[in-house]
Amino acid sequence: MTGEAAAETGWAKINLALHVRRRRADGYHDIETIFAFADFGDRLSVRAADDVTLTIRGPFGDGLPADESNLVMRAARALAGAHGVRAGAALTLDKRLPVASGIGGGSADAAAALRLLNCFWGIDTDEAALCGIAASLGADVPACVGSRTQRGDGVGEQLRTLADDDVRDKAVLLVNPGVPLATGRVFAAWDGIDRGALASGPSLAAAHEGRNDLEAPAISLCPVIGTVIAALAARPGATLARMSGSGATCFALFDTDTDAEAARAAIAAAYPDWWTAAGRLR
Repeated sequence: MTGEAAAETGWAKINLALHVRRRRADGYHDIETIFAFADFGDRLSVRAADDVTLTIRGPFGDGLPADESNLVMRAARALAGAHGVRAGAALTLDKRLPVASGIGGGSADAAAALRLLNCFWGIDTDEAALCGIAASLGADVPACVGSRTQRGDGVGEQLRTLADDDVRDKAVLLVNPGVPLATGRVFAAWDGIDRGALASGPSLAAAHEGRNDLEAPAISLCPVIGTVIAALAARPGATLARMSGSGATCFALFDTDTDAEAARAAIAAAYPDWWTAAGRLR
Protein backbone atom coordinates (compact mmCIF):
# COMPACT_ATOMS: atom_id res chain seq x y z
CA MET A 1 0.00 0.00 0.00
CA THR A 2 1.36 3.38 -0.93
CA GLY A 3 -0.76 5.32 1.56
CA GLU A 4 -0.65 8.35 -0.74
CA ALA A 5 -3.84 10.02 -1.96
CA ALA A 6 -4.70 9.06 -5.52
CA ALA A 7 -7.63 9.35 -7.92
CA GLU A 8 -9.18 7.74 -10.99
CA THR A 9 -11.95 8.72 -13.39
CA GLY A 10 -15.02 6.61 -14.12
CA TRP A 11 -15.16 7.52 -17.80
CA ALA A 12 -18.63 7.93 -19.33
CA LYS A 13 -19.47 4.87 -21.45
CA ILE A 14 -21.19 5.29 -24.82
CA ASN A 15 -22.74 2.51 -26.88
CA LEU A 16 -22.13 3.71 -30.43
CA ALA A 17 -24.37 0.84 -31.56
CA LEU A 18 -26.25 -1.82 -29.62
CA HIS A 19 -27.90 -4.82 -31.28
CA VAL A 20 -30.07 -7.10 -29.16
CA ARG A 21 -30.04 -10.56 -30.72
CA ARG A 22 -32.06 -12.78 -28.40
CA ARG A 23 -33.26 -13.41 -24.86
CA ARG A 24 -31.32 -16.24 -23.25
CA ALA A 25 -32.57 -19.04 -21.04
CA ASP A 26 -30.90 -17.37 -18.04
CA GLY A 27 -33.02 -14.25 -18.54
CA TYR A 28 -30.21 -12.09 -19.92
CA HIS A 29 -29.98 -10.94 -23.53
CA ASP A 30 -27.25 -11.60 -26.07
CA ILE A 31 -26.05 -8.29 -27.45
CA GLU A 32 -23.50 -6.96 -29.91
CA THR A 33 -22.22 -3.49 -29.15
CA ILE A 34 -19.45 -1.01 -29.81
CA PHE A 35 -18.25 0.56 -26.57
CA ALA A 36 -16.59 3.96 -26.65
CA PHE A 37 -15.73 6.31 -23.80
CA ALA A 38 -15.86 10.06 -23.34
CA ASP A 39 -12.98 11.98 -21.80
CA PHE A 40 -15.02 12.98 -18.75
CA GLY A 41 -16.87 11.17 -15.96
CA ASP A 42 -17.17 10.60 -12.23
CA ARG A 43 -14.09 11.08 -10.06
CA LEU A 44 -13.03 8.56 -7.42
CA SER A 45 -10.28 9.37 -4.93
CA VAL A 46 -8.72 7.39 -2.08
CA ARG A 47 -6.62 7.94 1.00
CA ALA A 48 -5.26 5.59 3.64
CA ALA A 49 -7.66 4.33 6.32
CA ASP A 50 -8.15 1.44 8.69
CA ASP A 51 -11.26 0.14 6.89
CA VAL A 52 -12.84 0.43 3.46
CA THR A 53 -15.36 3.27 3.46
CA LEU A 54 -17.16 5.32 0.81
CA THR A 55 -18.30 8.93 0.84
CA ILE A 56 -20.40 10.25 -2.05
CA ARG A 57 -20.75 13.88 -3.11
CA GLY A 58 -21.28 15.80 -6.33
CA PRO A 59 -24.27 16.97 -8.38
CA PHE A 60 -25.72 13.46 -8.73
CA GLY A 61 -24.68 12.07 -5.37
CA ASP A 62 -27.84 12.76 -3.37
CA GLY A 63 -29.64 9.65 -2.25
CA LEU A 64 -27.06 7.16 -3.48
CA PRO A 65 -26.21 4.44 -0.96
CA ALA A 66 -22.63 4.44 0.27
CA ASP A 67 -22.95 1.05 1.96
CA GLU A 68 -21.97 -2.45 0.84
CA SER A 69 -24.64 -2.39 -1.89
CA ASN A 70 -22.75 0.28 -3.84
CA LEU A 71 -20.78 -1.10 -6.80
CA VAL A 72 -17.67 0.81 -5.69
CA MET A 73 -17.75 -0.94 -2.32
CA ARG A 74 -18.47 -4.28 -3.95
CA ALA A 75 -15.51 -3.78 -6.30
CA ALA A 76 -13.22 -2.89 -3.41
CA ARG A 77 -14.28 -5.93 -1.40
CA ALA A 78 -13.95 -8.24 -4.41
CA LEU A 79 -10.44 -7.01 -5.20
CA ALA A 80 -9.34 -7.25 -1.58
CA GLY A 81 -10.79 -10.73 -1.28
CA ALA A 82 -9.14 -11.96 -4.46
CA HIS A 83 -5.70 -10.81 -3.32
CA GLY A 84 -5.89 -11.21 0.45
CA VAL A 85 -5.65 -7.47 1.11
CA ARG A 86 -6.31 -6.45 4.70
CA ALA A 87 -5.62 -2.74 4.30
CA GLY A 88 -8.36 -0.13 4.32
CA ALA A 89 -9.18 2.70 1.95
CA ALA A 90 -11.26 5.83 2.44
CA LEU A 91 -12.91 6.31 -0.95
CA THR A 92 -14.67 9.49 -2.07
CA LEU A 93 -16.87 9.47 -5.16
CA ASP A 94 -17.59 12.78 -6.89
CA LYS A 95 -20.73 11.80 -8.82
CA ARG A 96 -20.80 13.96 -11.96
CA LEU A 97 -22.76 11.66 -14.32
CA PRO A 98 -26.54 11.16 -14.15
CA VAL A 99 -27.73 7.99 -12.45
CA ALA A 100 -29.55 5.17 -14.31
CA SER A 101 -28.81 6.91 -17.58
CA GLY A 102 -27.24 4.41 -20.00
CA ILE A 103 -23.68 5.72 -19.79
CA GLY A 104 -22.34 3.20 -17.31
CA GLY A 105 -21.98 5.46 -14.29
CA GLY A 106 -22.07 2.73 -11.65
CA SER A 107 -20.13 0.29 -13.83
CA ALA A 108 -17.52 2.93 -14.66
CA ASP A 109 -17.18 3.79 -10.96
CA ALA A 110 -16.66 0.12 -10.07
CA ALA A 111 -14.01 -0.19 -12.77
CA ALA A 112 -12.33 2.99 -11.52
CA ALA A 113 -12.26 1.47 -8.03
CA LEU A 114 -10.55 -1.67 -9.36
CA ARG A 115 -7.90 0.36 -11.22
CA LEU A 116 -7.38 2.78 -8.34
CA LEU A 117 -7.09 0.22 -5.55
CA ASN A 118 -5.00 -2.12 -7.69
CA CYS A 119 -2.32 0.58 -7.56
CA PHE A 120 -3.09 2.03 -4.13
CA TRP A 121 -2.84 -1.34 -2.42
CA GLY A 122 0.24 -2.28 -4.42
CA ILE A 123 -1.39 -5.32 -6.02
CA ASP A 124 -0.36 -4.35 -9.55
CA THR A 125 -2.21 -7.17 -11.28
CA ASP A 126 -2.93 -6.99 -15.00
CA GLU A 127 -6.04 -5.80 -16.81
CA ALA A 128 -7.21 -9.33 -17.63
CA ALA A 129 -7.29 -10.22 -13.94
CA LEU A 130 -9.19 -7.04 -13.13
CA CYS A 131 -11.69 -7.87 -15.86
CA GLY A 132 -12.19 -11.27 -14.30
CA ILE A 133 -13.22 -9.61 -11.05
CA ALA A 134 -15.24 -7.01 -12.95
CA ALA A 135 -17.36 -9.67 -14.65
CA SER A 136 -18.81 -10.65 -11.27
CA LEU A 137 -19.97 -7.08 -10.70
CA GLY A 138 -21.98 -6.39 -13.86
CA ALA A 139 -22.08 -6.85 -17.62
CA ASP A 140 -20.60 -3.43 -18.47
CA VAL A 141 -17.89 -3.37 -15.80
CA PRO A 142 -15.24 -5.33 -17.78
CA ALA A 143 -15.50 -2.90 -20.72
CA CYS A 144 -15.15 0.00 -18.31
CA VAL A 145 -11.92 -1.39 -16.86
CA GLY A 146 -10.02 -0.58 -20.06
CA SER A 147 -12.35 2.30 -21.02
CA ARG A 148 -11.35 2.17 -24.68
CA THR A 149 -13.07 1.36 -27.96
CA GLN A 150 -14.12 -2.29 -27.85
CA ARG A 151 -16.67 -4.63 -29.29
CA GLY A 152 -18.79 -6.44 -26.72
CA ASP A 153 -20.64 -9.71 -27.31
CA GLY A 154 -22.52 -12.12 -25.05
CA VAL A 155 -24.05 -9.88 -22.39
CA GLY A 156 -21.29 -7.39 -23.19
CA GLU A 157 -18.52 -9.13 -21.26
CA GLN A 158 -16.90 -10.84 -24.27
CA LEU A 159 -14.58 -8.05 -25.36
CA ARG A 160 -12.40 -7.43 -28.39
CA THR A 161 -10.36 -4.25 -28.72
CA LEU A 162 -11.11 -2.42 -31.95
CA ALA A 163 -8.97 -0.14 -34.07
CA ASP A 164 -10.08 3.33 -33.02
CA ASP A 165 -8.31 5.70 -35.41
CA ASP A 166 -11.71 6.78 -36.76
CA VAL A 167 -13.19 7.20 -33.26
CA ARG A 168 -10.46 8.56 -30.99
CA ASP A 169 -10.69 12.32 -30.36
CA LYS A 170 -14.07 12.53 -32.10
CA ALA A 171 -16.10 15.41 -30.65
CA VAL A 172 -19.11 14.17 -28.67
CA LEU A 173 -22.07 15.70 -26.87
CA LEU A 174 -24.09 13.85 -24.24
CA VAL A 175 -27.59 14.98 -23.27
CA ASN A 176 -29.84 13.55 -20.56
CA PRO A 177 -33.41 14.83 -20.05
CA GLY A 178 -33.32 14.24 -16.31
CA VAL A 179 -35.47 11.11 -16.28
CA PRO A 180 -33.91 7.94 -14.78
CA LEU A 181 -34.69 4.80 -16.74
CA ALA A 182 -34.14 1.31 -15.31
CA THR A 183 -32.37 -1.09 -17.66
CA GLY A 184 -34.68 -3.98 -16.77
CA ARG A 185 -37.78 -2.05 -17.81
CA VAL A 186 -36.28 -1.21 -21.20
CA PHE A 187 -35.21 -4.78 -21.97
CA ALA A 188 -38.66 -5.99 -20.88
CA ALA A 189 -40.26 -3.63 -23.40
CA TRP A 190 -38.07 -4.85 -26.30
CA ASP A 191 -40.23 -6.55 -28.94
CA GLY A 192 -37.99 -9.61 -29.21
CA ILE A 193 -37.30 -9.20 -32.94
CA ASP A 194 -33.74 -9.97 -34.06
CA ARG A 195 -32.95 -7.27 -36.62
CA GLY A 196 -29.56 -8.64 -37.57
CA ALA A 197 -25.91 -8.62 -36.67
CA LEU A 198 -23.63 -5.70 -36.00
CA ALA A 199 -21.25 -5.07 -38.89
CA SER A 200 -17.55 -5.76 -38.55
CA GLY A 201 -14.87 -3.43 -39.89
CA PRO A 202 -13.94 0.11 -38.85
CA SER A 203 -15.63 1.19 -35.63
CA LEU A 204 -17.24 4.37 -36.85
CA ALA A 205 -18.53 2.86 -40.09
CA ALA A 206 -20.00 -0.09 -38.16
CA ALA A 207 -21.66 2.34 -35.76
CA HIS A 208 -23.22 4.31 -38.61
CA GLU A 209 -24.51 1.11 -40.20
CA GLY A 210 -25.82 -0.10 -36.86
CA ARG A 211 -28.60 0.91 -34.52
CA ASN A 212 -29.65 0.79 -30.88
CA ASP A 213 -32.39 -1.82 -30.54
CA LEU A 214 -33.29 -0.46 -27.10
CA GLU A 215 -34.07 2.99 -28.47
CA ALA A 216 -37.67 2.25 -29.51
CA PRO A 217 -38.67 0.52 -26.25
CA ALA A 218 -36.98 3.29 -24.24
CA ILE A 219 -38.92 5.95 -26.16
CA SER A 220 -42.16 4.03 -25.52
CA LEU A 221 -41.44 4.30 -21.79
CA CYS A 222 -39.90 7.78 -21.87
CA PRO A 223 -41.05 9.74 -24.96
CA VAL A 224 -38.77 12.69 -24.22
CA ILE A 225 -35.86 10.55 -25.43
CA GLY A 226 -37.19 10.99 -28.96
CA THR A 227 -37.16 14.76 -28.42
CA VAL A 228 -33.52 14.60 -27.25
CA ILE A 229 -32.41 12.59 -30.29
CA ALA A 230 -34.23 14.96 -32.65
CA ALA A 231 -32.65 17.99 -30.96
CA LEU A 232 -29.19 16.47 -31.34
CA ALA A 233 -29.69 15.37 -34.95
CA ALA A 234 -30.85 18.87 -35.90
CA ARG A 235 -27.67 20.57 -34.76
CA PRO A 236 -25.19 21.71 -37.44
CA GLY A 237 -22.25 19.34 -37.76
CA ALA A 238 -23.94 16.34 -36.09
CA THR A 239 -22.88 13.16 -37.91
CA LEU A 240 -24.59 10.56 -35.71
CA ALA A 241 -27.31 11.01 -33.07
CA ARG A 242 -28.51 8.06 -31.02
CA MET A 243 -29.42 6.85 -27.54
CA SER A 244 -26.68 5.20 -25.48
CA GLY A 245 -27.27 1.89 -23.73
CA SER A 246 -30.74 1.61 -22.27
CA GLY A 247 -31.10 5.39 -21.97
CA ALA A 248 -32.11 7.96 -21.20
CA THR A 249 -28.80 9.65 -22.14
CA CYS A 250 -28.35 10.30 -25.85
CA PHE A 251 -25.28 11.37 -27.78
CA ALA A 252 -24.23 13.03 -30.99
CA LEU A 253 -20.86 12.88 -32.73
CA PHE A 254 -19.46 15.96 -34.45
CA ASP A 255 -16.52 16.67 -36.71
CA THR A 256 -15.36 19.64 -34.62
CA ASP A 257 -15.26 20.68 -30.98
CA THR A 258 -16.74 24.01 -32.00
CA ASP A 259 -19.86 22.35 -33.41
CA ALA A 260 -20.24 20.14 -30.35
CA GLU A 261 -19.93 23.06 -27.93
CA ALA A 262 -22.32 25.19 -30.00
CA ALA A 263 -24.84 22.34 -29.92
CA ARG A 264 -24.40 21.96 -26.18
CA ALA A 265 -24.97 25.67 -25.58
CA ALA A 266 -28.03 25.78 -27.83
CA ILE A 267 -29.66 22.70 -26.29
CA ALA A 268 -28.88 23.88 -22.75
CA ALA A 269 -30.51 27.22 -23.53
CA ALA A 270 -33.59 25.61 -25.06
CA TYR A 271 -33.92 22.91 -22.39
CA PRO A 272 -32.36 24.27 -19.18
CA ASP A 273 -33.45 21.25 -17.13
CA TRP A 274 -31.49 18.82 -19.29
CA TRP A 275 -27.96 17.72 -18.40
CA THR A 276 -25.38 18.34 -21.12
CA ALA A 277 -21.67 17.56 -21.41
CA ALA A 278 -19.37 18.01 -24.39
CA GLY A 279 -15.93 16.51 -24.87
CA ARG A 280 -14.09 13.99 -27.00
CA LEU A 281 -13.97 10.24 -27.27
CA ARG A 282 -10.91 8.69 -25.64
